Amino acid sequence: MNWYLGNYWYILLILLLPLTGALLWSYLKWKKQCRDLFAEQRFRSVLFEKPSSYTKALPALYLLGLLFLIFAMIDLIGGRKHIKVQQKMSNVIFALDVSNSMNAQDIAPNRLTKAKKIVVDVMKKLPNSRVGLVVFAGNAESIMPLTTDFSAIETYIAGIETSIMPHQGTDFLKMMNTAADKFQSIGKNVRNIVLISDGEDNEGHTEQAIKAALDNNIKIISVGVGTPEGAPIPIYVYGQLMGYKTDNNGDVVNSRREETALKEISSETNGAYIDGNTDEAASKIVQQINQINSGTDNYVDSETGIHYYQYFLAVALLVFFIIYLTNPKRDFNI
Repeated sequence: MNWYLGNYWYILLILLLPLTGALLWSYLKWKKQCRDLFAEQRFRSVLFEKPSSYTKALPALYLLGLLFLIFAMIDLIGGRKHIKVQQKMSNVIFALDVSNSMNAQDIAPNRLTKAKKIVVDVMKKLPNSRVGLVVFAGNAESIMPLTTDFSAIETYIAGIETSIMPHQGTDFLKMMNTAADKFQSIGKNVRNIVLISDGEDNEGHTEQAIKAALDNNIKIISVGVGTPEGAPIPIYVYGQLMGYKTDNNGDVVNSRREETALKEISSETNGAYIDGNTDEAASKIVQQINQINSGTDNYVDSETGIHYYQYFLAVALLVFFIIYLTNPKRDFNI
């Protein structure tokens, strides 16, 4: 146990003790002088009650009661001890693909909108979790660190568009490195990534991404959105559809969901692959997260305070109660 001084600023109240003592002494001295002026020595035994030894000790009792009252306010000998609290909490980073192919409309209204809805639906089913958000294309960027503020993340998700990443493409390695940085302060047994993408691996860094995940003990649940048949990639300028992406020959590019890389990433990292096109996708993701973490005990270091101020307060009240019972005049006699 670590001992500490509780409300340490209250220790300045101890300065009241000598001040109170000086005031009491001045009062008693003034009262004696008044008696001396009022009557000569030979008449004082008749006019004034002879003080007892107890009444002479009353100033000391007042000071003693005040001292213990100050000790109670200071929490003089409080202590702290560290405890470990078992807490079932998942730590999930959503890695959201925002490459241009996510604008494809083979899933209504488009892949990106479907992916964002999946993220929101999963969060609603993970009340005791911390979640973060990483968006990626040719580069990756952390939008939100791990937090329990789901409403803030939902606000950010609503504004995500493919245009937020100027460098297009799909680089799983950069996504993985960015997410791993967010897990540095998190226990290695509770690191989960929900990767939502159409699976097009433009950079060919799948193997390196898997190695980075294994090195950081990260389990990945990959979610594929889009259809095998695919759809053209629309091109928007200031929100207006200007046409569809074409190749070097001028032919319209047809973007298809590629499951190979997504399944490989999830399989090699002891995660799972889920079809994001279905209405049950969010429930299946939550089920997989709970299954991955079911055998993991997540302990959180905590600190609890131990307080003894109540004992000092009890002594102070006892002293003042004794004074109340034994000094009905509420006065000092000499």
